[in-house]
Amino acid sequence: MRKYVLPLILSLFIAIGAFATDIKSIGVPYVQNYTKAQYQSGNQNWSVTRDEHGVMYFGNDEGLLSFDGKYWQLNRMPNGLIVRSVAADGKGKIYSGGFGEFGYWENQNGFLKYRSLTHLVPKKYQPVNEETWKIYIEPNRVIFQSFGSLYIYSGGKISVVKAPKPFLFLFRTAGRYFVEEVDAGLFELKGEKLTYIEGSNILGSRVLSVLPFRPGQYLIGTAKNGLFIYDGKQVTPWQNQATDFLKNAQLNNGVVIAGKYFAYGTILNGIVIIDSAGNVVQHINKSGGLQNNTVLSLYIDAQQNLWAGLDNGIDRIEVNSPLYFYFDKSGRFGTVYSSIIFNNKIYLGTNQGLFYSDWPGAGAKRLFQSFDFQLIPGSQGQVWELSLQDGRLLCGHNDGTFQVNGGSITKISSLNGGWTLKKFNTDKLIQGTYTGLLIYHKDAAGNWVFENKIEGFGEPSRYVEQDSKGQIWVSHAYKGIYKVTLTPDLKRVASKKYYDKNSGLPDSYNIGVFNLDNRVVFSSESGFYVYDDITDRFYKYTQLNNSLHTFSSSNKVIAAVGKKYWFINHGKVALADLSVPGKLNIDSARFSMLDGQMLRNYENINLINNQVYLISVDDGFVILNDEDARQQQRQKLPAVLMRQIENITDKVTVISDIGAGNNNLELPYNQNNIRISYSLPYYRQGKVKFQYYLDGYSRQWSDWTLQSQKDFTNLPQGTYSFKARAKINDENVSEITTLTFTVLPPWYLSKIAFLFYAALAVLAYYVIRHYYRLKLRRHQAQIQQKLQREHEEFLQREAIANEQHIVTIKNEQLQADLASKNRELANSAMNIVYKNELLQKLSEEINKLKDNAGKKLPEEQLKKIHHVIDEGMSDERDWNIFERSFNEAHENFFKKLKTGHPDLVPNDLKLCAYLRMNMSSKEMASLLNISLRGVEIRRYRLRKKLNLEHDKNLVEFLIEL
Repeated sequence: MRKYVLPLILSLFIAIGAFATDIKSIGVPYVQNYTKAQYQSGNQNWSVTRDEHGVMYFGNDEGLLSFDGKYWQLNRMPNGLIVRSVAADGKGKIYSGGFGEFGYWENQNGFLKYRSLTHLVPKKYQPVNEETWKIYIEPNRVIFQSFGSLYIYSGGKISVVKAPKPFLFLFRTAGRYFVEEVDAGLFELKGEKLTYIEGSNILGSRVLSVLPFRPGQYLIGTAKNGLFIYDGKQVTPWQNQATDFLKNAQLNNGVVIAGKYFAYGTILNGIVIIDSAGNVVQHINKSGGLQNNTVLSLYIDAQQNLWAGLDNGIDRIEVNSPLYFYFDKSGRFGTVYSSIIFNNKIYLGTNQGLFYSDWPGAGAKRLFQSFDFQLIPGSQGQVWELSLQDGRLLCGHNDGTFQVNGGSITKISSLNGGWTLKKFNTDKLIQGTYTGLLIYHKDAAGNWVFENKIEGFGEPSRYVEQDSKGQIWVSHAYKGIYKVTLTPDLKRVASKKYYDKNSGLPDSYNIGVFNLDNRVVFSSESGFYVYDDITDRFYKYTQLNNSLHTFSSSNKVIAAVGKKYWFINHGKVALADLSVPGKLNIDSARFSMLDGQMLRNYENINLINNQVYLISVDDGFVILNDEDARQQQRQKLPAVLMRQIENITDKVTVISDIGAGNNNLELPYNQNNIRISYSLPYYRQGKVKFQYYLDGYSRQWSDWTLQSQKDFTNLPQGTYSFKARAKINDENVSEITTLTFTVLPPWYLSKIAFLFYAALAVLAYYVIRHYYRLKLRRHQAQIQQKLQREHEEFLQREAIANEQHIVTIKNEQLQADLASKNRELANSAMNIVYKNELLQKLSEEINKLKDNAGKKLPEEQLKKIHHVIDEGMSDERDWNIFERSFNEAHENFFKKLKTGHPDLVPNDLKLCAYLRMNMSSKEMASLLNISLRGVEIRRYRLRKKLNLEHDKNLVEFLIEL
């Protein structure tokens, strides 16, 4: 949406308080531009129509262009033809025509598909080189018009109406068809015959509009010869204000508005609207908001929107809009701070001075009357406020305060900066200025005159309000609030107190003071506050703030009518109604077009009459008819349209372009991530919100939101009903629209899959049965094999047990034999010991022998005996016998000992054997025939040869060997 700049030259002819359906002539209505950049198609738009769902269609350079209030779509004709004409039959078909082609579009599986009808045309009448310019639909036939022929489609056949001369354009008016033959006049089509209209030669050439006029009369518009009236008998020129304008601007097309206005599109100068008396009501051209002055097509919809297909773009004009605009495109009078209407004049107070112009009366009938704004002499400079007080218009100015008298002013105060004037004590005025407060009273003539400046208070006073106790509350221009009490003579301050954030206010800056329903309230960024006399502090006005919602931070409050108040929240406008005690109704959406257009902190809205307001905007003014706005709110809304449905699983692909025609959509399971786009074909200005609910998925309706599409991901299989409804300006709610779709089960849960599963189950039964039998036989065989193995293992274990028993017996026998041999060995060793001991004793006894003389025997005799004894003690045969026995008992002992210690001598081996047998030293001494000392020495030497550690026991070493 763009901010439209409107011309200085405007038509001003109808009284402001006219009936709501009347088209106003102050300013121009709201114009909505749809640019090529928005609809992404060709520049030129040759025709306009609307279908039964409220979708708009345009014959565009690039094809059939559609718009549903939110989304634009383009469908191309065969070979990319320009669409010259479109017409909807209200039953789902959109007829269109172009060069050498005409047919219709209809919904096929969610997409608009084109079907040509030219194959039904007789061969010799084929429209090979002709454009189809007009299409008219009747219950039983459709008429296509080209410059060469009229093609009548009925009952599946096409008949052709030809004429001696080329046609221009065919028009349907009040059930009758009129068509011009070039250089032959105007004809009426009756059935399939053409009848000449007598006297139509007066029209000249190029009849471009035929509209119903008064009963039995038709209004005929020509390109360059103006307007004519045909009463069924004769054609006569219609002289009126618009005639010369339409001749010069070159009338191109026309439509009827509300049965009593006639809108004409021109080639050179936009659109002009006239009433049934021939008065010009509106003129809207490029300087008045249109994108282009060449109007190729016009269409009026059911909501009284005037659609203009332009040479470059599409525009929608709210001809009965509650808001009419006037902007100073030239910048002549600068920024508007205040505006007011007084004594049939409009005054604009700007940063450059005070300007005025005549305000037209109800009987004004002048074409293109301009507001001739003139600067009032002596008013140069900043104007802060225009205030109407008891029939006198006062102007608060940077240079003082003036009384306005028509086109002149009279200074009534020289004190600078007259910010605000308020009634005070019923018969006086109090004014806030740069340097404090002033008092005014009336003179004998009823004029306001300066009385005095209040002494004791010199603060900049931006806002001033008096409370019910007579106390004056002053909002400082830059900081805090003052409470001021005056002396009875109103000349000086009796008391004053300053309040800032230490007194409960949220801040010391940007605090305003206003009268709201006879109560003084204080505005701030944190909401409204009220003052409590008892505690002498400020508290949040919670009830008001909660009711105002976002407008609780309004920076200005302006009285409207009755108990209605305007709340201005930093550029946004709302009208609040406090007429019902305890309940506040606030409406902001209807005035959204004003958002951001009013001068910040100096917003100004004046009541003209009971319903009409004059609103100051940055560089002009706006006329608001509140009754028109409320009537629009009461209109029944169209149904929400289900539009595009997209698969968003992997990449975005379109499933359906026209969801409204696909109410039983089936989606494969692999496309269960979808996006549903919906819209409301409501084309007037307003805030549209949507609410949706997916039955079968959601638990409750969604919140109201501006969003017009919704994504659903990973939807389980099943049937869903997507429901949506819309709300305009938070008041008017549409009916519910439902789109039913089914997410099919995955392939493995489909009917075919279940049949396959059944067949597979049967097959599996027999396979399992066969497998089970095979397994049973295999199991039986395994059991037999297992029993056989167990039997063999049992026999093997028996054999092993027997063998182990035999081995045990053999071991026991061997142990017994070994023990026996050890005993024998021990006995043998002991026998040798005994023998040696015996021989030793014999040797000792022999030494004791004496002869008869008592003398010892001679040594020579004893030596032989000792020799025999020594040989007996060292007889190797004893050792050999002992060694054999020892080897039998201790197999490989000597072998191991010699292998590990090859330096051992035989005596060492003997000692090792005796030690192995754990003999005592005495026994070993006897066997070795040495002394006990010799045994110890040998043991010592043996340890060294065996390399035994000091703590290692010799006997244990030999036993372990």
